[in-house]
Amino acid sequence: MRHAHPVETVRAAEAELMARLPEGTLMQRAAVGLAATCARLLTGRRGRVYGSRVTVLAGSGDNGGDALYAGAALARRGARVTAVLLVPEKAHPGGLAALRAARGRVTVEQEVGLADFSRADLVLDGIVGIGGRGGLRPAAEPYVRAARRGAVVAVDLPSGVDADTGEVPGVALRADVTVCFGTYKPGLLIDPGASYAGAVQLVGIGLEPPAAEVTALQHADVAALLPVPGAESDKYRRGVVGVAAGSATYPGAALLAVAGALHGGAGAVRYVGTAAEEVVRRFPEVLVTEGGPAGAGRVQAWVVGPGGGEGARQALAEALASDVPVLVDADGLTELGRLGPDALAGRTAPTLLTPHTGEAARLLAGAGGGTPPAADHLAAARLATARRLAAAYRATVLLKGSTTVVADPGGAVRVNPTGTSWLATAGSGDVLAGLAGSLLAAGLAPLDAASAAAYLHGLAGREAAGEPGAPTTALAVAGALPAVWRAVRTP
Repeated sequence: MRHAHPVETVRAAEAELMARLPEGTLMQRAAVGLAATCARLLTGRRGRVYGSRVTVLAGSGDNGGDALYAGAALARRGARVTAVLLVPEKAHPGGLAALRAARGRVTVEQEVGLADFSRADLVLDGIVGIGGRGGLRPAAEPYVRAARRGAVVAVDLPSGVDADTGEVPGVALRADVTVCFGTYKPGLLIDPGASYAGAVQLVGIGLEPPAAEVTALQHADVAALLPVPGAESDKYRRGVVGVAAGSATYPGAALLAVAGALHGGAGAVRYVGTAAEEVVRRFPEVLVTEGGPAGAGRVQAWVVGPGGGEGARQALAEALASDVPVLVDADGLTELGRLGPDALAGRTAPTLLTPHTGEAARLLAGAGGGTPPAADHLAAARLATARRLAAAYRATVLLKGSTTVVADPGGAVRVNPTGTSWLATAGSGDVLAGLAGSLLAAGLAPLDAASAAAYLHGLAGREAAGEPGAPTTALAVAGALPAVWRAVRTP
């Protein structure tokens, strides 16, 4: 599992460690790891470090110092290193002395810096560190627009990206690789910042931060969560998930939600809604009941809302009146936005909401009684958006998007690392809802069910699209779920 900590926590952990170590030890550890990564990249691209061109974009403070010390290490191995000092009066003195001692070149001229930047085999982005706010300053902006041939390696964080949120409030430098120190930063895992980070490599420097509020699952974590039937299991012991979905206008949503649910780990799927004939024809193993959730019989979780149309309000009310976990999606979210958080106030069982940013805007308007905020703004601040929704509705929230973020009311956040842009296809969210609902019925807690479902759904999207990627369908994504489930559970 990847653990990410905000800047304030990182600073406190650094201060505690520096108090026990000789001065400069942490910076030297960071620089050694950074230089080793750069050397591997240069060797992979050119076959050797010796003779390669390296440009160091050095800002003020420790971030620039890390880059200068790493540049000095590369210069000692024969690289032709030029450091461009963007804030000359605040350049790190120790790092600058080390680079000069290694016969590195130093310039403060922007024209010279841009020329070196354009022809470098590797660029070290040490402009702004994790404490930076508000995007790049004017002196650094030309490097974002300049042509380049080499790889950009960001030092701890791409300059211009907010370390705590992943927001990019202005101009930012896009990296091919980001080498972060001590712990991941949330902004490296969450779009739009994650899209600027490239491949992220963690270098340990001895930090001992507290438990992280923001994490990202990996294969082993998901494998440990997935339900596996035992020798005494039957379909009812494994859990029954109820699906209230589809309408005369959107009958396909019922099929897709059921398809996702069938591959989600529960022992049986019970469907209620207007598409019963189509569901049974396509999936004869599904249990079909006339009417709504109230008369459907026992289930261990409900999925309500995909393509629900005119019946979504009644189905939502009946599901929320039950004492089992309820996942609310699509039209169910629209109804919940009209009702506001009071609709969940009396529930003793957990609720999982699965909005995209447009639905999140309506839910937040329902919670505050005002005009819906702009979806684009919510997408740019998705960590804050997910947390706001979870707090307002006292529910776990799976906020869909280029980075799917899962937040629970207690403040824990999981960021999903899988997926592909080919998942932006009609019905994809219906499959995800069914999958997550089935994991709820199988006994997973909402945070676990949502994050495991997002992880599998993202892998299934990649599997269905193939390499290097091609248009796919939601039904193909559902069909790929067994293969990725097996892959995750294979050591």
